Amino acid sequence: MRPDEIARISHLELRARRVVDGFVSGMHRSPWFGQSLEFVQHREYVPGDDTRRIDWKLWSRSDRYYLKQYEEDTNVRVMLLVDGSESMQFGTGALTKFDYGRTVAAALSMLALKQNDAVGVSVFDATVRSLIPTSSRHNHLQAVLAGLSVEAARGRTEIRQVLQRVAESLSHRSIVILVSDLLYDREALFSGLGLLRQRKHEVLILHVMDDQELDFQYSGTLRFEGLEDSGRLTCDPAALRTGYLEALERFLETVRRRCAGSMIDYRLVRTSENLDAALAHLLNTRMGSRRK
Repeated sequence: MRPDEIARISHLELRARRVVDGFVSGMHRSPWFGQSLEFVQHREYVPGDDTRRIDWKLWSRSDRYYLKQYEEDTNVRVMLLVDGSESMQFGTGALTKFDYGRTVAAALSMLALKQNDAVGVSVFDATVRSLIPTSSRHNHLQAVLAGLSVEAARGRTEIRQVLQRVAESLSHRSIVILVSDLLYDREALFSGLGLLRQRKHEVLILHVMDDQELDFQYSGTLRFEGLEDSGRLTCDPAALRTGYLEALERFLETVRRRCAGSMIDYRLVRTSENLDAALAHLLNTRMGSRRK
């Protein structure tokens, strides 16, 4: 689903349905969400049992065949954190970073709830502006969509305080998905993410950036106005492009390296990218990390 097609749909639920329809078309149950399994006990093998479930370590000690038995634990819990700070207003294409991010979050919520998983959502700037606790109730999607339908991206960001509050609010292990442009102090960001990892939450980042932020294809003398009180600059952007792109690559490499070191799944996505493709990329990133 192309961003320009999504931009013509004003209702967030309809946007999400179009994205999910494109994503799940022809797919089986997503390996991302779904019920987790918890080991309970062993039982002795009988002919006809699935040999893949034999505990070979126990066989090596006892010389007898036993199967591992599991029971379905709770549904997976997914908490979506959507950056609603002023820098997310930026956009030179059909969708701003904020509109792109919250549409992806709405689609992720719909996808998880279709599989009876529990979903919650938070939109934040310097504080948590909306916090919808995780639930898998059949009518919970409306609460999630209401939480995402805040009026606009605004304000500065205090990312460590936000992540600390979210970490303290989660009473069960969850998949925490941060949807953001990551324009924060990096030490504050990774300190906050570390709090989530210390509590055994699985963390994924969808890093949303505009094409011009990544390519810097401006020309002529321009005045740039910084968001979140970052000042103004009048310049010839062509003269700054090489230095800008070098600084950007250093920033992205640092984020990638620190995410890898913290066991955090990371995916960079452009706001010009099809939204169902963004979901698929994020899913493939997580599947690849789980195979390691």
